[in-house]
Amino acid sequence: MIRPVAFRMNEQTAVNNYYQKVLDNLTPATVNAKAQQEFDAFVEKLRGVGVNVIVVDDTLEPDTPDSIFPNNWVSFHESGEIVLYPMFAENRRLERREDIFDILEENGFEITDIWDYTSAEEDDLFLEGTGNLLLDRTNEIAYCALSPRADEGLVIEFCEDLEMNPIIFEAFQTVDGERKHIYHTNVMMCLGDTFAVICADSIDDKQDRKLVLSKLKESGKEIVAITEEQVNNFAGNMLQVEGANGEKYLVMSTQAYNILTKDQIKTLEKHANILHSSLDTIEACGGGSARCMMAEVFLPKN
Repeated sequence: MIRPVAFRMNEQTAVNNYYQKVLDNLTPATVNAKAQQEFDAFVEKLRGVGVNVIVVDDTLEPDTPDSIFPNNWVSFHESGEIVLYPMFAENRRLERREDIFDILEENGFEITDIWDYTSAEEDDLFLEGTGNLLLDRTNEIAYCALSPRADEGLVIEFCEDLEMNPIIFEAFQTVDGERKHIYHTNVMMCLGDTFAVICADSIDDKQDRKLVLSKLKESGKEIVAITEEQVNNFAGNMLQVEGANGEKYLVMSTQAYNILTKDQIKTLEKHANILHSSLDTIEACGGGSARCMMAEVFLPKN
């Protein structure tokens, strides 16, 4: 997780991230201070249940207002491989930091190889990590909703290289009366070991919807359906993590938790303990939530 030093609404990402808002009544310094408070409280809650969190401080230079969302530029795999991804916004490309790999190795993780797809940026082709790719690592499936930030060819290339089966579809949200692509798959969908949270209503094509739902069921997931209103409150942006003694936790923002129904919460609690933290400023300015803030590390330990 990357602790922000200059967090603000990123004007370069707002063109197709319709969740971002300008908080006119707050100065940039206040926005960053609030984001830091939310970040620190979130990390404390994760560590409080035994989740191993490696916090890396961001730097003032270069200017990276979205560095708090590291899962978009990198992913870490059980094979020891790291994947670097091509980013839509030019100022987000500056988030990529090789010194973070040194920090992981210092923490005992083993890195064997790096897949680097970043040259696709020269052709205006993008694939923003586990924002776009929902990886069912156990069943070797990669779910991806296409968008201006997720190129189909790159999804297929990734799946060939990492030996995964691509499930590709389109997901939409209503913006000013128009259906527009949801910019990241992990906004409308979350995968746990034994469950999946999904806004199937956002998949307008019936065949696509049927394909995704059938594949989830085939792979043994209990499906928890959420609405577009719940997606707008980041109820799809969750991540299952492991705490002390292998205990499973489903991590989300307080806003996401508050929009869930009692029945949805009851179903999810069959699969994992729910942990939520207030991320109001980060969600409003950044247009991302709890899941986006965590780049999970599956690398083997030395």
